[in-house]
Amino acid sequence: MTGTEHSHEADRRAELLALAGELRPELHRYCSRLMGSVIEGEDIVQDTLAKAVVAFDGLTETVSLRAWLFRIAHNRALDVLRGRAIRLAEPLEAADSVVDKATRDPLEELMRQEAIETAVSRFTELQLVQRSVIILKDVLDEPLTEIASLLDLSVDSVKAHLARGRARLREINEKASRRAEVRSPSAAVTRYVTLFNNRDWDGLRAMLADDVKLKQSSHPDRLGSADVGMFFSIYSKSDGVWLAPAWLEGREVLAVYERRLDTKPSYFMWLEWRDDEITFIRDYKYVRYVMADAEITLI
Repeated sequence: MTGTEHSHEADRRAELLALAGELRPELHRYCSRLMGSVIEGEDIVQDTLAKAVVAFDGLTETVSLRAWLFRIAHNRALDVLRGRAIRLAEPLEAADSVVDKATRDPLEELMRQEAIETAVSRFTELQLVQRSVIILKDVLDEPLTEIASLLDLSVDSVKAHLARGRARLREINEKASRRAEVRSPSAAVTRYVTLFNNRDWDGLRAMLADDVKLKQSSHPDRLGSADVGMFFSIYSKSDGVWLAPAWLEGREVLAVYERRLDTKPSYFMWLEWRDDEITFIRDYKYVRYVMADAEITLI
């Protein structure tokens, strides 16, 4: 490879990394709804970016990096969902009334708004192809032709799935309960929150299992109690950070406030336990876009 070729490849790779950073929130909006979980959606985004870096060398110049990243994300989500034996096929119906205009009629705009406001978890009640089409069209506002290309469908098929998916989503929203289940925090989480808010970092370190793992997006994983213990040293420099117990997607999580007077959390963490020891910490400090669709119930 000549110096010019090497420089061009480096520029192309830098373009990919920059675009990936810009697209992360949008990729997450897509993946979280496909998976029905903001947590699992972020896992898919992480896998997508890792796969993109590995597959980059085989990429041709003519490929749209944006479309390529979305296809990787879509395929990775499908791989995970297929492992859960989710049925992919469904019959099609004509849907010639679906339009694709820069200026929508009021009904079209109303359906798009309904999709945007629908809870992430409810999308899993849609057939997968309906789910994909609804997210791409009504949440991300992709053109019908781009959706057809990504999903390997005809535009007419995309219109049919969109019409059926919108009707089904309306039914789901009408039947859904508006009240979130409120549960009390566990003793372990209560103790963790108390120690953190009292700045008892040694007390927190004593809760770590020897094989504990810490995961923070865009940062190398930390392994072992000594290395993960440095996590608390970093937080010890942030006087205003405050925790509160909460629930998200059936998981007990920690809502993180950057200032004590804040009315809404900035991000969250969740922990895994073995008896009273912490075996895993996932900190979403560096991917705060996850909060945009997170339905956190504070306790």
